[in-house]
Amino acid sequence: MPRSISRLFSAELLGITAKLITIEVDLNVGLHDFTIVGLADKALSEAKERVNAALKNSGFKPPNRENRRITVNLAPAAIHKTGSQYALGIALGYAAATGEIKEADFSNRIIVGELSLDGSLRGIRGALNIACLAKELGFKEIILPKENAKEAALVPEINVIPVRDLLEAVRHVEGSIIIAPAEKSSFPESSSDFVSISDIKGHELAKRALLVAAAGRHNMLMVGPPGSGKTMLARAINSILPPLNLEYAIETSKNWSAAGLLSAETPFIISRPFRNPHHSSSASSIIGGGSNPRPGEISLAHNGVLFFDELPEFHRDVLEALRQPMESGEVSVSRAKASAYFPARFQFISAMNPCPCGYYGDEDVECRCGVYDIIRYQKKVSGPLLDRIDIQINVPRIKYEELKGKSISSAKDYREKVSASGNFREERLKKFGVKADGNAFLSSKQCDETITLSKEAEEFIKKMFESARLSSRGYYRLLKVSRTIADLDLSEIVRPEHVAEAFQYRLRSGLPR
Repeated sequence: MPRSISRLFSAELLGITAKLITIEVDLNVGLHDFTIVGLADKALSEAKERVNAALKNSGFKPPNRENRRITVNLAPAAIHKTGSQYALGIALGYAAATGEIKEADFSNRIIVGELSLDGSLRGIRGALNIACLAKELGFKEIILPKENAKEAALVPEINVIPVRDLLEAVRHVEGSIIIAPAEKSSFPESSSDFVSISDIKGHELAKRALLVAAAGRHNMLMVGPPGSGKTMLARAINSILPPLNLEYAIETSKNWSAAGLLSAETPFIISRPFRNPHHSSSASSIIGGGSNPRPGEISLAHNGVLFFDELPEFHRDVLEALRQPMESGEVSVSRAKASAYFPARFQFISAMNPCPCGYYGDEDVECRCGVYDIIRYQKKVSGPLLDRIDIQINVPRIKYEELKGKSISSAKDYREKVSASGNFREERLKKFGVKADGNAFLSSKQCDETITLSKEAEEFIKKMFESARLSSRGYYRLLKVSRTIADLDLSEIVRPEHVAEAFQYRLRSGLPR
């Protein structure tokens, strides 16, 4: 048998970033041997058994019945290869090398898919990320399992070819049948499956703070006794947050796709995520990690909300690990085998009791905790972490009259205010060539360039900076919240009353600095 070689393209997922991988299949005369080289992990090395069975059950001559030395090279060799998405590409490469696929053009196609023993295809993770890679590199087509078609079809300018099995893929690449590209996915309206702020009675001051937090995407801490409504307030923020646009939806969906959380029923994320991990969660599950790093909760909350209920009950290493991504909006996870980058621009909302029994400072219920117990409990939340939380408020128990009355808040009115302030902010920032999903994500340099204070406001903020001994970070966070309040008033200039309201949000919790 003459020596033969075929070459086609697949992809590897590193974090949320897809990398192009070349699959080379070489055949030579000799005793049967099937070798996969190129830093393949165990799951990938086992792909040769699936390829053998899938080829046989699809009507092709399987490699293990031929006296051939088969070498599959995955290049570049410096990248660790993981997962089962290469099986379809290896099978097609083998069929092309043996001549069972004639005149196939693989130059403008990326091929991914996990093979079953009968030749059918199973879904993979990261299909959306791989489709983005195909568009970026100028490929015309991506062939993948039908289960992943809607997800990948969210990316424009790429023909997404959904295939059910190996035989269908072979016939498509050789041209005996032409599979129509999947219809481009439309972007539906945001879901309304969340708590509405209209359902919450009382707490008008807390709702005002929630409005400011939603308008500027500011971090927020609520302190109050058990059952006062902190969790419900936190869950209501999604009812007033601005909806995701297509760009942010793709960003968010890429994280979920890399984590393997998208499906044919939920091919992409259309609402801002609301992640609520339990306080027993490990640092790697929150930040991301594993031997082959995957996104954690902070990345799944990208462009959405990360809610920590019972904040002091979380492990100290988890809370301290939040500090860097809260500032940078991203996280880099390094492991022995690989390093991965994950975006993590989330809004941090948290809730806690003021003491172990929960009633410190309550007007009606006596606190049973000693002074040392209260201090020790509150200091579980460190000063550096508190310094990164823009809005800190008390949420007292509501009175009976408020509980039995009707809510005077309208979710529609709140959404309109958030939307109007967002449009005002975008137009204001456009003059400076700056784009941000909220004032909370402006850098200190951008704050200096885009925030204009009145003379009285500048004098006021100077006094507050000196009397409250704010850190540089605290100053800029105070400035951003003031700017958000001014946006809600549709004011080009930050006035003293805007600064005053922003400043009270940093003092009312009574927690240690």
